[in-house]
Parts: sequence; structure tokens; C-alpha cells
Amino acid sequence: MKSSFLLVIALIITCMALHAQSFKLDLYPEGAIPNYKDVGEEEVWDTTDIVRIRKVQVPDIQVFLPAKKNRTGEAVVICPGGGYHILAYDWEGEDIAKFFNSKGIAGIVLKYRLPTSEAQVEPHLSPLMDAQRAMRMTRHHAEAWGIDPGKIGIMGFSAGGHLASSLSTHYDAGNMVADDPVERESCRPDFSILMYPVISFTGEFQHSGSRKALVGDNPELMEYFSNELQVTEDTPPAILIHSSDDKAVPVKNSIVYYEALLENGVEAEMHIYPYGGHGYSLAIGQGRLAGWTDRVVDWIRGQ
Repeated sequence: MKSSFLLVIALIITCMALHAQSFKLDLYPEGAIPNYKDVGEEEVWDTTDIVRIRKVQVPDIQVFLPAKKNRTGEAVVICPGGGYHILAYDWEGEDIAKFFNSKGIAGIVLKYRLPTSEAQVEPHLSPLMDAQRAMRMTRHHAEAWGIDPGKIGIMGFSAGGHLASSLSTHYDAGNMVADDPVERESCRPDFSILMYPVISFTGEFQHSGSRKALVGDNPELMEYFSNELQVTEDTPPAILIHSSDDKAVPVKNSIVYYEALLENGVEAEMHIYPYGGHGYSLAIGQGRLAGWTDRVVDWIRGQ
């Protein structure tokens, strides 16, 4: 009786939320966050210029849906960057989702847990767990949200790009015997969009800050999360956007992933701009660099 009542309440909340342009959903049922320990830590939001979130405690997704008549059926789960220390939440999350809405594409912004939070039991596990869960949830709610379950991609910026490429190379088909119907869904993205991504934890071109935050100096984990080494013929197709003058995350990160996709017969496209540096979001006012959004939308349409 109690479970039926809770299901009805959940359905009512979902129906109410769908009338809004955007709404938030916790990734996990209350009190059931995996790999989490309550240490009294509090989430921190800094809104000085962009919204930066530290020490995420309750991971969630913020769902942005375009008007019903504009919907194309495509959706993108968006992972903001921040070196696995923060999330640049509006800069590389909300603003990107709103842009996609203008093209008829649903945008789902993932507020994922960070390994630098003391609330993680095994810090390296939480970001990927949350990305997998976000993909499952989006696929589970696809019909209600006007999304084609076979047209759901993952997108990430910088360290968020590392998380997106991690999901693209470390996914599963779901647990068919799970009590939670969300967990029965596949978490494999149908495509990936990697924006100036961190890819490798072993090469000389690695972003050491992201690597140290996620896996420290553990050689096995460094290899496991060097995603250019994990590409197979079943890895989703990808488009990569980078700048050759990126001093924070060298462009070779994108190049080695692109090459790994080609070597495995996976469709790949890459655009390397001569300028832009690192962390440019929509690149508003930055000349032809701002055209990356058109390149990405055209590529999605081609999928």
C-alpha cells in the first residue's frame, strides 16, 4: 500500500513538472545514494560571475525540454567541467541546455558528485555512477519527455568531457532483474560530444589536476580512466571540439581519442580551432569559434 501511494505521488510530481520549461529530479531515491557517507559536509554554491558548485551532496539532473512542436526527439545529457573540483554549472550546463532547446533538442544538465568531496566512500566511483544513472533516467523517461530513446547523447566540457568519454567507454546494458526500473535501462550513450575534453591520464599531455582529483597516483585506475585506451568498435560515435592554443588541456587529448575511434571503425568528427584557449562555453563574441554550436547540431542531425 505504501509503495503504491509513493508511486502515485511520484507520477503527480512528474506530470506537474512536465508543464514547466525545466525541472529537477534527484538521481537516486531519498536515502539511497550509492558510495555516499554522511560526514556533515555541505554543498557550496558560488555565484560571483558564473555558478560554481563544490562538494555536491545530492546529485540530480535539471531537465530542459523544448516546446512540444519544436521537439526533434534528440536529447543530450550535459556534464559541466571544473577539473573534478567544481562544476561550472550554468557556464557549461544550463546555458548549453537552453541553446539545445532553441534547436528542438532536450538538454539534461547533470549535477554529479565530485571526488574531492569527503562524502564519497571510493571517490573515483561517484562521477561515473552518476553519469550512468543520468543516462538511464533519461532513457526511462524518454516517452514522457518526448525523447527518442535511441537518440540520447552525452556531452562534457573539460573534466566533464572526461566523464562523458568515461561513460562512452564504460557502460552496460542495464540490470534486467533490478527492482528499480531505472536500473534496467542501458546507460550506453548513442553519441558523444566532447568539448576540449580531458581524455588521458597516462600520456605526457594529461591534465594532472583532473587525474589527481579522480584517481590520484593509482596506476591501474590511471589506465582504466585513460579513455583513449578503452575505445572498442562498440564505443558510440563522437564529435570533438578543441583549440590548438589550449594550455590547460592540450589538444592531443582530443586527437588520441579521435584516432582511437577511427582505428576501431567508429564514426568520428573533430574540429580544431586555432584560438580559444580553454573553457569558452558558447564562445559568444569570439568570431568563428562561436560556430562550434552549428557544427555540433549539424553532426547530431546526421546521426
